[in-house]
Amino acid sequence: MTDSAANRFNLVDEKWIPVANHGLASLADIFSHSDFSALGGNPIQKIALTKLLLAIAQAAYTPKDDDDWKMMGAQGMAEKALSYLQEKRACFWLYGEKPFLQMPAIAQAATIPFGAVSASVATGNTTLLFQTQHERALTDGEKALLVVELGSFALGGKKTDNRVVLTSGYTNKCNDKGRPATAKPGPSTGFMGFLHTFLVGSSLMDSLWLNLLTIEQVISAPHLTHGVGIAPWEGMPHGEDCSKARELKTTYLGRLVPLSRFALLTEAGLHYSEGILYPGYAEGGFDLSAAFDFFATKPRALWVDPGRRPWRQLTSLLAFLANERKNSFDCYQLRLCLPRARAVAHSVGVFSGGLRVSSNAGEQYASGTDDFVESEFLLESSWLDENWFLKLKTEMAIVEELAKHVYGCTMAYFKQQLTEGKDRSSQATTVFWQLAERHFQPLINACGTNTSEALRPVFARDALKAYDAHCPRDTARQLDAWAACRPQLGLYLTPNTTLHPSTHS
Repeated sequence: MTDSAANRFNLVDEKWIPVANHGLASLADIFSHSDFSALGGNPIQKIALTKLLLAIAQAAYTPKDDDDWKMMGAQGMAEKALSYLQEKRACFWLYGEKPFLQMPAIAQAATIPFGAVSASVATGNTTLLFQTQHERALTDGEKALLVVELGSFALGGKKTDNRVVLTSGYTNKCNDKGRPATAKPGPSTGFMGFLHTFLVGSSLMDSLWLNLLTIEQVISAPHLTHGVGIAPWEGMPHGEDCSKARELKTTYLGRLVPLSRFALLTEAGLHYSEGILYPGYAEGGFDLSAAFDFFATKPRALWVDPGRRPWRQLTSLLAFLANERKNSFDCYQLRLCLPRARAVAHSVGVFSGGLRVSSNAGEQYASGTDDFVESEFLLESSWLDENWFLKLKTEMAIVEELAKHVYGCTMAYFKQQLTEGKDRSSQATTVFWQLAERHFQPLINACGTNTSEALRPVFARDALKAYDAHCPRDTARQLDAWAACRPQLGLYLTPNTTLHPSTHS
């Protein structure tokens, strides 16, 4: 049981949601203030909260079709959500007999500290680099945020007390010898961390409306066989494999707010066990905000990659604009929502983000180069057609070749001096991509105004800067190698060319 059976800390009224340039807000505040610009927090907190807020809006009213969606508008969505929150206010107590998204029956499970389930807290023998990685006492609002986050983004491993089984005869948690099994990652995390994408409007309320799905769109997803469904807080499952749990696996609301962990808050930490086991993308189950290639020999997921930030994946995610399927990823959220957004908004943003994780011996964690990533860019609605997409794809392909050119030239520089240059070449390429990222939004804009070639000298200078930064020319020998191997970018700068610069031999 919770520390107090009395209802306490109602999420509808209490302030617990981080909002950019504002502070904390309640659920009621979110749907009352049209001036809120965006959610705050790290990328997976933003994604988990976006999914929760969408689930509330979908539970309040799911439009029948695009005409119904357009007629409702962002303000109409907010009004319906507020009415729903007041009607279902009793479902949103963080503490009490029916705590929000928690399982009182799991109280017999062992208690673990809150930091043990947070990817941003250093535990065990993990190196502590920043003060923010140190475990600290959490406020009630932070505990509420953690509960929401864990359902979607729980890390796989042995921190769950899987000896506690709520569904009679359920064997997934333990093996035949009764030993605790390793918990699977949350459905929004996957093996290495899925990259999630949502549309961004002129305000937070507008963003939620742009991402709201219709009944027609929900039933178009083959794995959501039970449609929109019922929000889990309206009727929590009784166990890992009860009828309610099985239904949540195949409904849209069940995927927006999954219960991959059964947890119960205490003052000291969490009672914590593996919850509902959701089918993965290989079995046909997936979050609509994640991206996959189902036309490959084996389904492929678009994983978070700190070395390849989300903006470099935009052409793959937007391939549907040109009806391209080869070597592209399909994000239902983007494909279903972007076409209609063009008709109602002068411009629309695209947010992509997530957390890269590693696995070892069944334990999942963030380590080494693993990190949070996020990118956001703005698209003018009038540009979003096949011609704009093909121009952007061409320019991005050439920028990719520039990166290879930087790598090849840096390798040649060190090879000429009979030294190993693989690491320095990789570092030079990374610097190039960091410099190039600053010019991606201008490139998007230039492709829309047919002036993309004017930006080629900018990317060329970035390539030369990256090369110069990692190829010293302090001695005569270094100067000779530097001059002989420096990138030659004349072909790249030639007007109207679509040829890629060749890699240095």
